[in-house]
Amino acid sequence: MSHRPLPGRRSVLRGSLVTSAALTLPVGLGVAPAFARSGRPGAGWGVQTGDVTADSGLVWVRSDRPARMVVETSATESFRDPRRWHGPLLDAGTDFTGTTRLHGLPSGEQIHYRVLLADPDDPRRTGEPVTGTFRTVSRRRRDGVRFLWSGDLAGQGWGINPDRGGYRIYDAMAKLDPDFFLCSGDAIYADGPIAATQALPDGSTWRNVTTEEKSKVAETLDEYRGNFRYNLLDASLRRFNAQVPSIVQWDDHEVRNNWYPGEMIASSDTRYTEKSIDVLAARARRAFSEYAPVSTLRPGAREGRVHRVLRQGPLLDVFVLDMRTYRNANSPDDQTVDPQGILGREQLEWLKRELARSRAVWKVIAADMPIGLVVPDTTENRPDFEAVAQGDPGAPLGRELQIAELLRFVKHRRITGTVWLTADVHHTSAQHYQPSRAAFTDFEPFWEFVSGPLNAGAFPASALDGTFGPERVFVKAPTASNVSPAGGYQFFGEVDIDGGSGELTVRLREQDGAVLFTRTLRPGRVGQ
Repeated sequence: MSHRPLPGRRSVLRGSLVTSAALTLPVGLGVAPAFARSGRPGAGWGVQTGDVTADSGLVWVRSDRPARMVVETSATESFRDPRRWHGPLLDAGTDFTGTTRLHGLPSGEQIHYRVLLADPDDPRRTGEPVTGTFRTVSRRRRDGVRFLWSGDLAGQGWGINPDRGGYRIYDAMAKLDPDFFLCSGDAIYADGPIAATQALPDGSTWRNVTTEEKSKVAETLDEYRGNFRYNLLDASLRRFNAQVPSIVQWDDHEVRNNWYPGEMIASSDTRYTEKSIDVLAARARRAFSEYAPVSTLRPGAREGRVHRVLRQGPLLDVFVLDMRTYRNANSPDDQTVDPQGILGREQLEWLKRELARSRAVWKVIAADMPIGLVVPDTTENRPDFEAVAQGDPGAPLGRELQIAELLRFVKHRRITGTVWLTADVHHTSAQHYQPSRAAFTDFEPFWEFVSGPLNAGAFPASALDGTFGPERVFVKAPTASNVSPAGGYQFFGEVDIDGGSGELTVRLREQDGAVLFTRTLRPGRVGQ
């Protein structure tokens, strides 16, 4: 692997990042940081960066009170001759969160940054600086690319357990020193309350950190915000955020399990007083935009959408899909005509255009739901389907029609190097799709890799739908449902693109980083 060297990075992780990662719990949730007692703004939720490109990136922070956000950057951790960026005023309107866009950065370089929070009435009064680092995208092919992906955090009531070291999977991921982390959705479980304890099968007890906002399902804007704040109480996650930039997408649990536009929650679900999914989704989307550094959702962004393409140099483009906002209603999904599908017509046409424009060797399609795995929707005890497949192995039906259209387009436009990555199903697997095994044959072979959960219940492997001819080459999943993180089955994936050969290697890894499965794909080839 010809991944570029990182001079000085390790000393950063031992030194200045400790300031960001080791902050104690924010006021009201434990012991306040020492600097907060002085009356100066504090940033106990750490820092994070997102949507980093060759010359730009977003820096995020949350203050504990009104403050002006200031970011300083430097080529070294000593911050000699820093460059200063004046960010927004953080106030209650955004839950004291904000992002500052850094631009004009050198490509392929390590950027050290620190965030200062200044008193709005006296800019000389600042809190303790919080530091982080990230690499900008390299324009040099020889530098290679390494990134990780996973999803599903704090699901099924399995939250931050201090007895187990919290979200320790993030420590294993940080050791791999990725260029970025692709969060494939379900970054929170807004519909999943977290109690102080849960019984484990062996008779022991799982103990959670708890907060008021996580005591019930989220309905209000503040409750959705509180779900994001909950995860940031974890020190491992804060350390990771300060070291590794993210590309974030959303799925269902950012709002409610298996939601779709226009849905009305059944009256029998007494957990919810607000029955309109559209109302809940609007509140959830606002909280998501405040807590995830997403370039197309930040204030002033023209697009106002989750789907986007992140160009990661000559070797890689990442196409981030939104399989929630534009989908049709969950149903038996057996209709023979389906113009809306799971992406909506506008997003599908956008994806076609961007794939055709891409000159990257590899085109990663970041999907928040799998293609050939059957995911039922039993939310209201109905025999509907949640993802693309519905278990009928014959010709495409329902949402499969839209995926068939996309796969046909990729073939006839001779677009090479497409790889699908996803999470959602709470196990890890690798599927190879082959026309010779399929009912629909007008496509070129491709791979779909699944990872997750990060810290949630694990579930048995999903059934396969034969429409696009998937073969499950590898799977690791429990035989029981909702296995706790204490029982294992927590996963993340790694993608390593070699700068010399251009080969793309996927490794499916366990919670401690152990490699379960490896597959290397050669550039410019189909079928692999």
